[in-house]
Amino acid sequence: MFGGLAMMVRGHMCCGIVSDKLMVRVGPELYEAALKMKHAQPMTFTGKPMKGMLYVTPEGCNTVPKIVGWLKLALIFNATLPAK
Repeated sequence: MFGGLAMMVRGHMCCGIVSDKLMVRVGPELYEAALKMKHAQPMTFTGKPMKGMLYVTPEGCNTVPKIVGWLKLALIFNATLPAK
């Protein structure tokens, strides 16, 4: 769909890798707060930001604790979705 590797959780896209960035689906409610976090960028796959999804630069996911932090945000949102 977007030229990267996506990980599904409970039948929903949760996170992935696009080029050298971590893609994280945080959902619309956490989006603005997550976007203010260091190393977060809007995901602009179609030329405009996709609210609820963001990129994390390589510097923001270069250690296990950093990756775990981002994945926790994605899993919090994923838990609000009905399983497919």
